[in-house]
Parts: sequence; C-alpha cells; structure tokens
Amino acid sequence: MVTLALLTTALLFGGMVLYAFGFAAFLFTALPPDVAGPTIRRAFPHFYLFVMAGSALAAALLASHDGTGAALLALIAITTLPTRQVLMPAINRATDHKQKARFQILHGLSVFITLAHIGMAGYVLARFLNG
Repeated sequence: MVTLALLTTALLFGGMVLYAFGFAAFLFTALPPDVAGPTIRRAFPHFYLFVMAGSALAAALLASHDGTGAALLALIAITTLPTRQVLMPAINRATDHKQKARFQILHGLSVFITLAHIGMAGYVLARFLNG
C-alpha cells in the first residue's frame, strides 16, 4: 500500500506541476488567445477531477502509514471541490463579462490554491524520504 501511495502522490504532484507550468503556459504561447482561452476553459474541469481523484486515492492508500500525509492529501481533495464548482465558474463569468479586475483577483486565488496544493503534495512526497 505504501508503494502505491507513493506512486499515486508522485503522479498527483507531477500532474499538477505539468499542468500548471507546462500545459497552460504552452497553450497561451502556441495558440492565439481566442483559441487558447476556450481550450484551457474546457481542460480545467478535467484537471480538477484529476486532482480530486488522485489526492483522495493517495490519502486513502496512505492513511494507515502516515496520518499527517493522508490528511494533507485529503485536504487537497476537499478544497479542490469548491475550487472547481464555485471559483472556476466565477472566473469564467468574470471573463465573459469582461470584468478584468474581478478576473485578476479570482484567477490569483486559483493560482494560490494550485500552488498550495502542489506544495502540500510535495511535502507529502518529502515525508516518504523520512520514513
């Protein structure tokens, strides 16, 4: 179980890093803004499902070995739900209504949440090194 927990946490961490720093950035440099925006909007719900499922599975696999790590992974899963269901639609509405200031604030919050999730998953990975 511990090996599966490690692999699942590593997949979660790597997937979040790749999406946040690779895929999203690539879209906006490779595609025109009128194509990149709608494309990223379609991709984010799937990203959040990946984060929720991966972190919940990793938490379940790790629970009997490391309660603190499992709790952090569960926290990622729990906080991703309102990010997906409330924050993401609010960001989309701000974009649709051309509310640039509101978009900046909401988008900044979503970036902060994603970076916090990446940090928590990285911390859990580091805990594997210390047994």
